[in-house]
Order: sequence, then C-alpha cells, then structure tokens
Amino acid sequence: MKNIKRLIKYIGIFIIIILAITLFRPTWTSNIKGDNSISVLEQVKINGTKQQIMIRGRDQNNPVIIYVHGGPGCSEIPYAAKYQNLLEKDFTVVNYDQRGSGKSYHFNEDYSNLTADLLVDDLLELTDYISERFGKEKVILIGHSYGTYVATKAAYKAPEKYEAYIGIGQLSNMKESEIDNLNYTISEAKKAGNTEDVKYLEGITEKIYNGEAITPRDYVGKYGGATRLIDMPDGDILGMLLSSEYNLLDLIRYNYGLAKTQEQLVKDTFDKQLTKIVTKLDLPFYFVMGKYDGMTSSNAAKKYFDMIEADKKEFIPFEQSAHYPQFEEKEKFNKWMCDTFIK
Repeated sequence: MKNIKRLIKYIGIFIIIILAITLFRPTWTSNIKGDNSISVLEQVKINGTKQQIMIRGRDQNNPVIIYVHGGPGCSEIPYAAKYQNLLEKDFTVVNYDQRGSGKSYHFNEDYSNLTADLLVDDLLELTDYISERFGKEKVILIGHSYGTYVATKAAYKAPEKYEAYIGIGQLSNMKESEIDNLNYTISEAKKAGNTEDVKYLEGITEKIYNGEAITPRDYVGKYGGATRLIDMPDGDILGMLLSSEYNLLDLIRYNYGLAKTQEQLVKDTFDKQLTKIVTKLDLPFYFVMGKYDGMTSSNAAKKYFDMIEADKKEFIPFEQSAHYPQFEEKEKFNKWMCDTFIK
C-alpha cells in the first residue's frame, strides 16, 4: 500500500512539473536565414495595451504586409509560418494578435467595451509603428474573414497608409451572407443524405433569415465550407500546443479571449453592416474569395465588390478553395501577390 501511495505521489508530482513546463515554456518563431532577414515574436504597446506581433521575412527591404486575423479572436500566429513560407521570400509579413485575442489577451484588462472601431484604431497605430520601423511610406493590408471587417474600415479611414487592401473571405452583408451559407450547407447535407443534419439546419432557418444567428460553423466545416485542401487550422488545440509560438498559458488566453469578446464583436458586424459604412475606397483593393466558401459567402462578397467605388479593384476567385484560399492554394496566392506587388 505504501508503495502504491508513493507511486501516486510521484505521478502527481510529474504531472505538475509537466503542466508547469507546458504553461510557461518560452515561445519563439523559427529562424529565417539571411543577412537581412527577420523572425521575431514580441509584445509591443499599441494604443495603450500590449499586443503580440510576429514579423517574418527573408529581407527587411521587401514590401511589408500587415495581416489582420479573423474570428473574432482567432489568432493565426500559431500556424501562420507554415502557410506563409512562400510569401516570406518576397515580403516581410506582420501577424498580430488583436486586442483581447490569443497572446494579446490580458487577464487584468476589461474588454466589456471592446468594439470593432477600437480594433481599427489599434490597427492604424500598429501600421504607423510598422511603417516607421521598416522605413516604409505605405504597407500592404490584408484582412481575413472577420479581419476584413476591421481592415476594410481601416483602409477607408486612412487609405494614405496603405499601398492596397486585400480582403480574403471578405465580409459583406452579414444577413445575406449567412443565408447563402445556410443554403449551401443544407444543399451539401442533402447530397450526403444526412437527413438529421438537414432537419436541424432547416429548423434554424427562421433565426438566420431574421439575422438572429449564424450558420453553425461545425456544420459548415463538415460539408466543406471551411476548408477543402487542408485541415481546419483555427481552433486546433494540439497544433497550437505543438507550435513554438504558443504555450499552454497562451492557449488559455486564446480561449478566454473567445469567450469574453467574440459574441459582442460578431453582434457589431450585424448591427453596423460594412456595406452601409464603406461604399468607396480611395486605394486599390482586391477581394480574394474561395469558390466553396461557406463562412463568408463569395456571392455576397461579389455583390459588395460591385457596389464599392474605386479607381482600381479586382475580384479574384480561387476555384479549389473554401474559406482559406491563401492557405489552401498558397502557391497560386503567392504568385498572384508577387505578380501584383513585386515591381
């Protein structure tokens, strides 16, 4: 009996040690070779709060991209390097965890008044910081999914800061987009013969048509509306823990941030429709949309694209992808970026 108790004690101590190591292990981003390369993961104070940024590129003289992640609250830092490795050869890519998201979530901060407009202000100040750091007059702005809501408003508010705006999985009229997403998911469920799923989805139709709900993302993912050529990168707990950029404490921050801020920020997108706020952009802009996107409707995005006034704009469909065309067809996306921006 004593030996069993001793064994249990040792196992308990071992588990505590492993948890402590996992919680607080140092985080970093992998090194990029080159005399003028950069690969840093660090916190900077932006607009009154510490925000985590990751900067990666083979040559710091290359054009700079600021990448605004989606969600809300879904940091892309833990897996960004895996998918943007091609971009890093010709661009310096800045990823950051938005206020209240991932490594930028702080337990002692109050996020009850967090709004998209505050995230826009953060982005504009981050842009100034990055532009000064790299000696750039303008940078390229990319938004993905919910990040397009923030980035589009930033491009509208301060077009002089950006060479161009690229919306990937672009938000548009949220109600119209969600109706499209629901119809797509029901159609795919019917093709698969999953009558229970069809019944459930048809049961929430009224709420979605009234703008009271979104199409459940687990169902969207199940029927290929999230990713088709890669595994779903967001919310991959094991993948985050195995990345060098996140430890267990960061994962806890990530989930706290989602719980505390996501609902209020999503409500913002319904209450303050982007299609009514931004109808003109004084800079070149591009929408990059996956054909099978069931999270931000490509059809709704195209209608929004058509109504925006701009001197230069282009709608680029990715025929094999869903919501992550920049990752699912990264070779095609990298070639388009280089053809468009590398002089």
